[in-house]
Amino acid sequence: MKQVTISNDYMTLMVLDYGATIQKLLVKGKDGNYTNVVVGYNHPSRYRLDDNCLGACMGRYAGRISNGSFVLDREKFLLYQEDGVHLHGGKEGFHQKYWNIEEVSYADEPMVKLSYRSKHLEEGYPGNLTVNVTYRLVNNALQIVHEAVTDRSTVINLTNHSYFKLDDSPYIDAYELTLNCPYVLETDENLLPTGNIVPVRKTNYDFLLPKEIGIQRLDTPFVKDMGNEKVAELQSFKSGITMNVFTNQPAVVVYTPLDFPGICFETQNYPDAPNQPDFPNSVLKPGETYNNITIFKFDLVP
Repeated sequence: MKQVTISNDYMTLMVLDYGATIQKLLVKGKDGNYTNVVVGYNHPSRYRLDDNCLGACMGRYAGRISNGSFVLDREKFLLYQEDGVHLHGGKEGFHQKYWNIEEVSYADEPMVKLSYRSKHLEEGYPGNLTVNVTYRLVNNALQIVHEAVTDRSTVINLTNHSYFKLDDSPYIDAYELTLNCPYVLETDENLLPTGNIVPVRKTNYDFLLPKEIGIQRLDTPFVKDMGNEKVAELQSFKSGITMNVFTNQPAVVVYTPLDFPGICFETQNYPDAPNQPDFPNSVLKPGETYNNITIFKFDLVP
């Protein structure tokens, strides 16, 4: 397993070739000390045993697909499923693959670029897909760019699966969360979208104005206000760190697990879009380039 470390005056990023995983993201505070703002393991080999997808690239389709299948160009493609749910690319998604380290730069905007080639019918998906993910430090922000091209029509939905934790508290309950998301996708008991899009106002999912996360735990696809690239803001008043999330994607799945403290912002297309004709297009065709740009910007609370 290979590890790459890049740094600037504000942050240090450690990336593994296994899963294109963000292992650590160290943010400098006012006192000059660093806080690791992502949940992870100190020893890289531990990630091979991890079932929480800590910091990894998810694909070929992040999130859930119903019926263990989808139809594309009048052909049905069967996917790995458990109880009718295909999750995060299948039995062995991109987060369980070794990626190639294509480029590393230690210049003013340090970056590391990794690639993976997913063969035709890997996990049931059509097309030979070439994927690149680039992590770049731009001042006090981490920019993540997912790109992909294919040699035949396929469906795609990539995201990074880092769990953020902005201080050393054993809980995230006191974090203040704002989501620029006026709607959520209604989901069933298997967390599969029903196709209905529901306003968040006067519900437990209303984070349009800042409020504490509290004891509520989320595994929820939020629909972004498409008039604004900013999708979320997270603050810890204990560490004084605030994080703003920007994305060109139409949705963010916000996930707060039950068994450890952390919050995941899975910026992506809608879950189950291949089976929901009214959801945003998830099909990538030859000659096109898939492009998912997400920025995590860190500041100190005034």
